[in-house]
Amino acid sequence: MPWLRLTLSTTAPWFEELSDLLLAAGAPAVTALDAGDQPILEPDPGAMPLWQHVQVQALWPPEAPLAPLREQLAAWSAARQQPMPALDTTFVPDQDWSRTWRDGLEPRRYGDRLWVLPGDWPDAQDFAGVHLYLDPGLAFGSGTHPTTSLCLHQLAALPLAGCRLIDYGCGSGILAIAGLLLGADQALAVDHDPQALTATRDNAIRNGVAAARLQCCAPGDSKLADWHGQADILLANILAGPLTALAPTLTGLLRPGATLVLSGILASQWPGVAAAYPDVQFATPLIQDDWVCAVGVVARPGSEGAPVDG
Repeated sequence: MPWLRLTLSTTAPWFEELSDLLLAAGAPAVTALDAGDQPILEPDPGAMPLWQHVQVQALWPPEAPLAPLREQLAAWSAARQQPMPALDTTFVPDQDWSRTWRDGLEPRRYGDRLWVLPGDWPDAQDFAGVHLYLDPGLAFGSGTHPTTSLCLHQLAALPLAGCRLIDYGCGSGILAIAGLLLGADQALAVDHDPQALTATRDNAIRNGVAAARLQCCAPGDSKLADWHGQADILLANILAGPLTALAPTLTGLLRPGATLVLSGILASQWPGVAAAYPDVQFATPLIQDDWVCAVGVVARPGSEGAPVDG
């Protein structure tokens, strides 16, 4: 059955109200798109920003009348003294909208022992090693982006047996779960987006990870205090701005001699990010498609901070 896609434009302050109106009126899904070619590359930690001008798209049952919705939009506009949003309509074919990420995704190997496969992959017997089955849902992290790919390659090369690992900015949970499957004892997945924490828990269940081995929390959660100075490995695949701002938080979670993996950084941004971590000795970073992934070791007490290599 095809769907009727409704499209209207608004500004960021009114998106949430319009989204709630559309959902309450019967739309099964509402999406926000950039209506003004305004990139958002460096949100503040914990922020969930919108573009200044937002295009709102909603799916609508094709047999449902539009007249009541137009009346509700007119009443909403009058009450807020806003212009009536122009409503454009077009038919789109039916599909599993929550799984469009799956198109073209095939098994991928990282290092010599880790395979990431779509959650519905029928048979993994041809792929020797550790298998991670993934469905990112609405969260970032399928392993195909260079930043995630670089982190997975680094993770697969690290000695993880018995480690306590933190995935800060976990998205789909791919790094935390990969670490556990590769031998880590405990993992903490941190993200400000509730959808990311939901995806992480679902993927942990999909991969048979016991709930006692994986904790999930938001950045301000009290669980973080229990990990202060205790983590053996921390991976943060975010962006340069947040990584710089979060430097004291991230290093505070690591024990002396622990390993820090940073990604989500453009090559031109790396010197500035590295400077925010004076107590971490970084090896020469890996670069893929101008994205950087760097691995460093936290200095032990009494040792001198080492300069960035390269």
